Amino acid sequence: MRVDLFDFDLPEENIALRPANPRDSARLLLVQPQGETVLSDQIVRDLPRFLRAGDALVFNDTKVIPAQLEGVRTREGAPDIAVSATLHMRTEPDVWKAFAKPGKRLKIGDRIHFGNSAETCALGSLDATLEDKGDGGEVTLRFDLSGPALDEAIMAVGHIPLPPYIAAKRPEDAQDSKDYQTIYAREEGAVAAPTAGLHFTPDLFAALDAAGIERHFVTLHVGAGTFLPVKADDTTEHKMHSEIGYVSQATADALNAVRARGGRIVSVGTTSLRLLESAAADDGSLKAWSGATDIFITPGYRFKIIDALMTNFHLPRSTLFMLVSAFAGYETMRAAYDHAISTGYRFYSYGDSSLLFRNDSR
Repeated sequence: MRVDLFDFDLPEENIALRPANPRDSARLLLVQPQGETVLSDQIVRDLPRFLRAGDALVFNDTKVIPAQLEGVRTREGAPDIAVSATLHMRTEPDVWKAFAKPGKRLKIGDRIHFGNSAETCALGSLDATLEDKGDGGEVTLRFDLSGPALDEAIMAVGHIPLPPYIAAKRPEDAQDSKDYQTIYAREEGAVAAPTAGLHFTPDLFAALDAAGIERHFVTLHVGAGTFLPVKADDTTEHKMHSEIGYVSQATADALNAVRARGGRIVSVGTTSLRLLESAAADDGSLKAWSGATDIFITPGYRFKIIDALMTNFHLPRSTLFMLVSAFAGYETMRAAYDHAISTGYRFYSYGDSSLLFRNDSR
């Protein structure tokens, strides 16, 4: 499909720079394709009203790490230059893939020192060698530290990588370290939050429990590739970046049981959806699964396991807007986004949310 079909104009005032407070007071656009699309303006805290006892919410419990690193490149015979690197996928105990700026000025073999001084990190310097270069500023960094020692150094030197549409308008601050993390985050490794989950509070969890709605957890470590624009003219020419995830056998068994008794699988966020669709067999059944996924979902994809999706509002021309168009229908989502923009919904990571039900007639 042509990528420009997924373009739209978004006024600057619709981009959220801070989340709703409390989290579950954000707006929720209910999208129900029933012949003609039915759009209904709701509030996140009312989510239990739109689900049934026996349904299951699936959350991504990944935890955002301070994956934005600032440093200096050194090379014999060349002046030092400032380097900004956003880690996006770990491939070995001492190796991360990253997006680096200025990518064109970096060469294989360059040394990069992250942090202002060796004292910045209690463990000493956080140094890396640039081992490989790819397209679009992607590099492979091999650090001098490995395993838990590298984790601690990144925690000491790095900072939260706010999405570029927020970082361009204000600096990161201490509040972001709380706001840009779900209340159930536990598996460290993401460089971007699974933002649909940011709306949940202990009170909302209690209301879901009282309504008989199950909750289960999977892990997909969200990469910085989620922020990359689709530069190709056609979706067939776009290459997705891989992300690492896993589904436990206990979670697989629980979700199989939900489906067997007629309950619905409701994905909280596109990350949970992409992981479960990667792990599911053609008949929708699940087994324990782990590995890298680069699944790219566009209109025409036949969903195997997800019945409903809670998700924030996405960027124009993005793979995520293509995904929701595949799930609920292209015309449905164009109408939903037109409504959201005209009625002042807040977009992107800190913005409002939507609840979409799968449209099999799309």
